[in-house]
Amino acid sequence: MGVMEKMRKGTGVILWVLIFSFGVLWMLQDTDFFSVLQRGPRALGAVNGETISLNEYNDRMQYYTKQYNRQSGSSMTPEVRAQYQEQVWNELVTGKLIQQKMDELGIKVTDQEVVDMITGPNPDPFIRQQFGKEDGTIDRVALQTAIESPENKQVWIQIEQQMRQKRRQQKMSNYLQSSMQVSDYEVEQEYVQRNTSADISFVRFPYADVDKNDINVTEDDLRAYYNNHPDKYKRKESYRFKYVSFDKKPTAQDTARTIKDMKQLKSDFAKAENDSLFLNRYQSSTPYSAEFVPKSDVRELYSPVLDVDEGQVTDLIKDQGRLYLLKKLEEKADEVRFVVFSQDIKADPIATIDKQAEKADDFSYFAEQEGFKTEVDRRELKVKEAFATKGNDFISGIGQSRQIMNFLENADEGKVSKTIELAGQFVVIKVSEITPAGTQPFDKVKSQIRTLVENKKRKQAMLDRADKLASENENMQALAEAASKELATAQSITQNAATIPGAGREPKVIGSIFGLDTGDRSTAIEGRSAAFIVKVNELREADVANLTATTKQQIRRQLQQKKSSAFMSTWIEELKEEADIEDNRDQLLRG
Repeated sequence: MGVMEKMRKGTGVILWVLIFSFGVLWMLQDTDFFSVLQRGPRALGAVNGETISLNEYNDRMQYYTKQYNRQSGSSMTPEVRAQYQEQVWNELVTGKLIQQKMDELGIKVTDQEVVDMITGPNPDPFIRQQFGKEDGTIDRVALQTAIESPENKQVWIQIEQQMRQKRRQQKMSNYLQSSMQVSDYEVEQEYVQRNTSADISFVRFPYADVDKNDINVTEDDLRAYYNNHPDKYKRKESYRFKYVSFDKKPTAQDTARTIKDMKQLKSDFAKAENDSLFLNRYQSSTPYSAEFVPKSDVRELYSPVLDVDEGQVTDLIKDQGRLYLLKKLEEKADEVRFVVFSQDIKADPIATIDKQAEKADDFSYFAEQEGFKTEVDRRELKVKEAFATKGNDFISGIGQSRQIMNFLENADEGKVSKTIELAGQFVVIKVSEITPAGTQPFDKVKSQIRTLVENKKRKQAMLDRADKLASENENMQALAEAASKELATAQSITQNAATIPGAGREPKVIGSIFGLDTGDRSTAIEGRSAAFIVKVNELREADVANLTATTKQQIRRQLQQKKSSAFMSTWIEELKEEADIEDNRDQLLRG
């Protein structure tokens, strides 16, 4: 017998309250991260043999598309869509992995737990949101009526499934959290670290003071560094490509058209009785505001409004791709109230953007047929070059583009792309070179290694120099004078600080300070940009006896969140690395 059947008692039928108009739809779509996913007729991919259907992928993309359109008031651009497509894929893969892990651990939810989430004394927030009264209690009569109404049977089946999955997710989260408990010792150590402080004096020895000519780097030094640091020279798959672009910027004709349209609206704006409605009707780029402002605070761009009479509109103002009309509403001795109506100069979607898209499409077709260079020369286009690395959507000279990376990651050398629409341009690219993942050859990184080895030797030379001077001078002032350096001080530095006032970011130096006692002077400490000799003038150690229950709870919560965040990210990545993930998106979505 199903859960909802167990709930149906002998309560009389009452009028159904229309409370599911938005709530159920939102919940059912927004919380399906751990839902039992439907199987479609075509597999977009698989996770350890369990398919990801094209239907479930499309359903989630449709949800995000509607959500984006509702929040932004506009349609997704191709680039935004590509980013969401990647996000949806990762969510579906992660959801499968976590579901499989819950099955492996035997995490289940009983019927009674689901009943309690819906009709128990402390129901799920979704139920409370839909059936809550103003006084914070639950309208039990309306809830029971909704459960018993035959027309809601399918809805309640879906709600039951969602509640079961939500509870299962909570159990999984609790299971993981139980392995990440923060001990009293950790809390106390964090308290001590935050509240122990020191006053110091120090002498700073910049590495740059070591003359490069005093450093000798041999071929053996370079080879030894290369052999001892192989991980530094691991490279991901990378791509070099050429591309041509077709600009989507407004033309002179677009600008003239927008100016003409705005000028025609000037008299209507002056006559408008409801300025807010006027701005909304003509989609003003500047939101409605009609507050008094001091005349002295009126920005220079808006200053023409000071020279017109009340009820009048200024001449057209142009600034950085936007046109303005200003309407003065009221003026006092030192204040003025006015409304700003503005519109951006945009490229005409047909005369400009579609025309450029058509040019890009034509180029792509003929470049594929006749050759990229041949078509470039025939059209006298400018060719640009770019470099990209797998796993990084940022492309120098272009910016973020998931679309370009999707193409590169599935293309062969010499492949010419279809037209790719970016925010300000259409591009067509040709893959020039694909460098597979691996270790970079010594000769290619030799110059980089030379710089690193030189810097390392320079650091060691300065550390040795600082130690020598310290051994020859007993006090800090004498040391500073012998080194021709300034004796600096810093007060109340805490263990969890990263910056020394006057010396910059030096976490390693700060860590070394708290290994000293009051009155102790350090040996040379290797900092980021300099060597340091430090003396602890006063050390104030925190006493855990002063740790209050409230502070203890706060620190525990912060450490728990930090530990959980780090653990979950690593745990998910490990699940992915161990999983057999089949990805057919290239065949079904990008072909």
